[in-house]
This record gives sequence, structure tokens and C-alpha cells, in this order.
Amino acid sequence: MDEDQGPSQITPHHPPKRTLASRFNGFKQKFFTREGLLGNYDYGFLFRPNLPFMKKPEQAAPFFGLNDKMPVFLALLLGFQHALAMLAGVITPPIIMAGEGGVNLPIEQRQYLVSTALIVSGALSAIQITRFHIYKTPYYVGTGLISVVGISFAIIPVATGAFNQMYENGFCPSTPEGERLPCPDAYGAVLGTAALCALIEILISFMPPKVMLRTFPPIVTGPTVMLIGVNLIKSGFKNWAGGNGLCADAEPAPFFASCPNIAAPHALPWGSAEYIGLGFSVFVTIILCERFGSAIMKSTSVILGLLVGCIIAAATGYFDRSGIDSSPAVSFVWVHTFKLSLYGPLVLPLLAVFIICACEAIGDITATCDVSRLDVEGHTYETRIQGGVLADGCIGIMAALCTITPMTTFAQNNGVIALTRCANRSAGYCCCIFLIIMGIFAKFAASLVAIPASVLGGMTTFLFCAVAVSGMAIIARSVPFNRRNRFILTAGLALGYGATLVPEWFAHVFTYSGDNKGLQGFLDAIELIMETGFAVTALVTVILNFALPLEIEDIVESGSGAAVTSGVAKDHDSQRGADSEEIRTADNKGVEKMA
Repeated sequence: MDEDQGPSQITPHHPPKRTLASRFNGFKQKFFTREGLLGNYDYGFLFRPNLPFMKKPEQAAPFFGLNDKMPVFLALLLGFQHALAMLAGVITPPIIMAGEGGVNLPIEQRQYLVSTALIVSGALSAIQITRFHIYKTPYYVGTGLISVVGISFAIIPVATGAFNQMYENGFCPSTPEGERLPCPDAYGAVLGTAALCALIEILISFMPPKVMLRTFPPIVTGPTVMLIGVNLIKSGFKNWAGGNGLCADAEPAPFFASCPNIAAPHALPWGSAEYIGLGFSVFVTIILCERFGSAIMKSTSVILGLLVGCIIAAATGYFDRSGIDSSPAVSFVWVHTFKLSLYGPLVLPLLAVFIICACEAIGDITATCDVSRLDVEGHTYETRIQGGVLADGCIGIMAALCTITPMTTFAQNNGVIALTRCANRSAGYCCCIFLIIMGIFAKFAASLVAIPASVLGGMTTFLFCAVAVSGMAIIARSVPFNRRNRFILTAGLALGYGATLVPEWFAHVFTYSGDNKGLQGFLDAIELIMETGFAVTALVTVILNFALPLEIEDIVESGSGAAVTSGVAKDHDSQRGADSEEIRTADNKGVEKMA
């Protein structure tokens, strides 16, 4: 058609011309022909290991764009790969927060939370992938990309700190020996407070992206994300050595002389060589998958490491099958519910969590656009940013109402897009379907909850360290190391590292012991903020970034004043089409937030 014909060539006047017969023929061709089901894709590319003696293929696999037609089997296969890539990140937060180091919920409620996390993650990911236009406004909900969502890791240190406070101030019950009794009301307080605090991310989504990036640039988000990972590594390492419960104490009670307790199968003292070995089996498997694995193995190395550790643990008698045998066959949302409430001391820390989630979402969406071969500037890109952050805030509220802690966009799936060269939304929808199916079958969640702590620790230590490394990547890529920025990082990390390494440092500053619950809650909130390393770092770096002026030599060193305040690196160079560059871009950008 002629270009002069204007809009008619872009938007046909008569879309209904496609008859019922033509639709049926299209359906038949897609699902009942070899081309529709399998196409001519080189499936061996996904499964071919990277062994030294094997010759690498000279031709790259085809790239599937956002809305390109792709074979049904390939969409299902890559969707399953996306689901496996994010599985570990989705299940880890509920296992930690509901376990002995959290609110110590009964086994059936822990299984429920794992199942529900998978279901809610699949359902809410579809919102981001679909992208809705808000009627008669310039605003959108969702990105329209493969932007999957999972539980934010930033909530773990905040929630565990709040749980510790709740057990200390009597909000939650405990035994005279110090054992935590189940406290579902504490979990409900986190959910209720999160549902209200998520409104701040919705408000942020209506800010111009450039304003938000100037307020929360990489010099703020980078060290903050790094401190989140550093804080979590302690939990992963304690699990690696045997568990986070009372068995890890220096002088445990007789019942907890072995981990998780003396009644557990094959129980051993905390730090035993057997536990360390189980964790290493997971860790070494992840490394081997990265070195010798195929495209699918590399993007799912964490879950493959967990699988190998589980096989070894089952063969050597560490598994407790009672929870798996007693669990129902299927589960769904709201099988168990929690009393929603507002816990005042959590408000300030959770506001910080949602601000960080918004900033991380921007980096993740930018990386997804880049590996999907879409523009990372211009109006469409900015609407994807706006829609993604708005969806992130709405998802935070909906997740809380579905009994799950705040969810946010995941970044590890960007690596899957780069490795498989598939940015097609069909794979994203298939990923959502697989996550929902995994969650509905409760036996699957029960098996995950039954994983021995040392096996889980080997996996989570790697996962949490990847979060810390992603923070380093944000700093290294986007923050010029001039004198001003080094000073800001030093000041922010000094307090952040200190609060992370000595979390009780602020516990005795306030001595108020009166009956004013409002004042006591306010003081508890300040204490919780000051004992959460990443929140302290975020606060200090934001203030210093505004307070310290740019110096002439700093601008010369950075090459551009915009480099200091820009929040997104635009790595759009001429080598973008090369496979190695795409994978390298995803590795650098996609780790901005592991989940």
C-alpha cells in the first residue's frame, strides 16, 4: 500500500473481515500442523551442553520479537524455562518468613503460602505482560513485555526485623525457653501494612520518569540493593550450616541440640560436616551448570542445584515425608487467611521497600526492553516505565489481599530472553500458566517446604549473593567513581554495613517505657529503620545526593553531568545484534534485581 494512505494502512477499517472459517483454519494450522506446533526451530540449541570437545554452532538461533508468531511447543518450553528460572526466587521468601526464624507457622500454613506465592505470581505476572490502557487517559497498567513478578527480597530483612520486635514486645507469644510459638497475626500485620504502603508506589508511577530517576538515581539504588543481599546472606549461611532456629544458638536447649530438633529424621548438631556437604552439593551443581550447561541449564542452574541437593538428601535420609503425606492434593488462594492489621513501626520501613521496588522496576523494565530489541527512550518506552511501576504498586496491594507479601518485577528472566533469543509474550503467558499449575498442586509446595535447611541454604546463599552483586553492577555501570560519589557511597555504606553487621546497635537508644502506645510505636519504627541496613543506606545517600553539589572536576571526570543523575544506562551500541553482546548485556542488566 502507498504510504500516503495514512492511518488506514496501520489500522484496517474492517477488521471483522476475518470470518469464523478463517479463524478455525488458523487455529487448525497452529495446533494441528507440524509447522504450527514445532516450526523449524533448532531445539538442540536449548539442550546442547557447553563441553570443551563439542563444536559450537556457527549460526545463531532465530529471534522471536514481542508479537511474532512462534510454534506452540516452543512457547510452552520457553515458558516452562521462565517459570523454573524464577521458581527459587518465588518460594524462598515465604519459606523464610513463615519458618523458625520468622513467625514459625504450622507446616500446613507454610505449604499454603508457598502454593499461594506461585499462584499469585503467575496471575499477577499476566497483568504486567498484558498492558492495559486506562480509559481516556495517557496512562497504562503493565509493560506489555515479559515482565514477570515475584516476591520482593527487600521485604525479608524488614519483616524478620519486625517479627523479632513483635516477639520481644509481647505482640507474639513465645515459650520461657525462648522458642517462638506460631504468630499468624504478625504475618497479617505485615500484609495489612504492606497493602497501605503500596499506595506510595502508585503515586510514584504518576511522576515523570526523569523526575523519579533524579530523586532515586543509581547512587541510591545500587548500594541499597547491595545491602539487601548482604543482609540476607546471613540467613542463607545459617541455613546452610543446619538451620535458623534455636538449634543454631551457642547453647541450645536439649530438644534443639540437633537441627531442626532431636525428633527430626537424621538430626545433627548445627554446623555438622554433613550439613555443610549438603549445601556444597547445591553450590557446586550451580557452578557446573554455568560452566558446562546448555542454554536451559544455565538459566535454571539454581533450581537444578536445588534438585541435586534434594536427591542427595532424600537418598541419605534427611527428608521428613510427614508434611508431604498429610498435605492436600490441591490448594488455592484463601484456603488459609490472616487477620489484616496496621503495625505502626512497619510503616516507615515498608515505605522504603516500595520506593526501592519502584526504582528496581525501572531498571528491570529498561533491561527487558533492551534484550527484547525495543527502544529504551522515547514516548513508548516512558509509557512502559509508567505502566510497569503503576502495575507494581497495584500488584503490591493485590498480593497482600491474596495473603502474600509485596511482589515486584523480577530481573533474572532477562537472562532467559537473551540466552533463548525469545522476547515473545506467548512464552510469558505460558510461564504464568505453569506457575499457577505448580501452585495449585499442593503436594509440590509440600515437597518444597520439606527441603532440609542445609540444602535450602546452599541455594539461597547463592541467590542472595546474586542480589548483592546486582547492586554492585548498578553502581559500577552507572555511577562515576569521582570524589563526590565516593564520599556519598562511603557515608551511606558505613552506617548500612554497621547496622547489618550489628543489628542490635540501636536497641537501647530509646528508654521510654510509658503507656503511650502511639509514641512507643513511633520509637519502634525509628529503631526498626536504624537496624535495617539498606534503609539507613537509602536514607543517607538520598540526602547526601541532594545536599552535596557537583564539583567542576567531578563533571569532567564523569564526562557528563547527566551521568550522575541518570537512573538508567542506555547500552544501545552498534554490536547489539551479536549474540555474545546480548548475553553480556543481559548478564549485566538482568541481575539488577533477583527477585
